[in-house]
Amino acid sequence: MLPKDTIDTLAGRLYDARKTRTQLRHFSKEYPGMTMQDGYAIQRAWVALEVADGHRVLGRKIGLTSRAMQLASQITEPDYAPLMDDMFFETGSDIPFDRFIAPRVEVELAFVLGKPLRGPDVTLFQVLQATEYVTPALEIIDARIEQFDRDTKAPRKVFDTIADFAACAGIVIGGRPVRPDAVDLRWVGALLYKNAVIEESGLAAAVLNHPATGVAWLANKIAPHGEQLNAGDIVLGGSFTRPTQAVRGDVLQADYGPLGNITLRFV
Repeated sequence: MLPKDTIDTLAGRLYDARKTRTQLRHFSKEYPGMTMQDGYAIQRAWVALEVADGHRVLGRKIGLTSRAMQLASQITEPDYAPLMDDMFFETGSDIPFDRFIAPRVEVELAFVLGKPLRGPDVTLFQVLQATEYVTPALEIIDARIEQFDRDTKAPRKVFDTIADFAACAGIVIGGRPVRPDAVDLRWVGALLYKNAVIEESGLAAAVLNHPATGVAWLANKIAPHGEQLNAGDIVLGGSFTRPTQAVRGDVLQADYGPLGNITLRFV
């Protein structure tokens, strides 16, 4: 485990990087012994800095939920990070590109909880019972820590990604919210268009075979830290498409069929 002063220093770097849109080198290169535990400790210290600024945690995101992404990151489980109140944008809105460094967009489902979930031993069925509604959502991911080292081009380690809020930078909720038992969530599909051209498509079953599985995993994962998912929390269940890069001027639309659409434009 990294010393506390090191963890606080690295959290401060990320806090500044988000505000200044300045990318950082890989922490894992600077500290080769860095672990997943260190990544989450840095993440929690960064959250404390944001809360001290008056921001609130409105929920969590779950990442690396697909088997392909886990193999690429050389891990065997997803990761998670907070959703801060200033990460939320309205569907159909113009989103300032200057809020980000290298934004990419992923297609997801968001679970809005009506009851708390506290691990251990939370099940998929308990998640569905605790969920008030499920709604389409787009996650905007970013890289305050370089995705690839500027010199060696080596990819960042999962520890870097975890420290970096699991790459989370924004969330857009829209479409038609539904009760979790109103549709078979595994078969919810979406088409992601960029500038009227289909970039990605997928089914929610790609998220751990059921998008609620990740929510149960999260409730159990945070329990040893004395944490739980609370009523009113918004939980992004994980992407079921690959990330789509965006630049200023791009218009993105996610068509969820019967569950409606989400649109955004980077300006």
